[in-house]
Amino acid sequence: MTYQLAKPERDPEFNDPAHKVIEALAPRTRWEIFSHLSRRPYSVGEMARILPVSRPAVSQHLKVLKEVGLVHEEARGVRRIYRADPKALMALRHWLDGFWDQALDNMKQLMETEDD
Repeated sequence: MTYQLAKPERDPEFNDPAHKVIEALAPRTRWEIFSHLSRRPYSVGEMARILPVSRPAVSQHLKVLKEVGLVHEEARGVRRIYRADPKALMALRHWLDGFWDQALDNMKQLMETEDD
């Protein structure tokens, strides 16, 4: 008889938009691509010329960034131009604001406890 260990359930928080944005930006190359695109639009070829990766690698990174909404593409003739969409960062900002709100709540409770 063989036994299989049950896999622990994943925390549902890891499926929220902020986690997806963090996961997408985790590799340094994707972070650099997004950083460049936040300054101005680029084509895949332009991106490959300024980064130490190939065009196919840039395309794969852009695909991931596009899937989470960090990047949008636009057809210009036969070329595709990519630009950053800062609205996608709002999910990350909201998530980070939650940490700040929690820290303030904790400080308030601590101060109220010390007053007693």
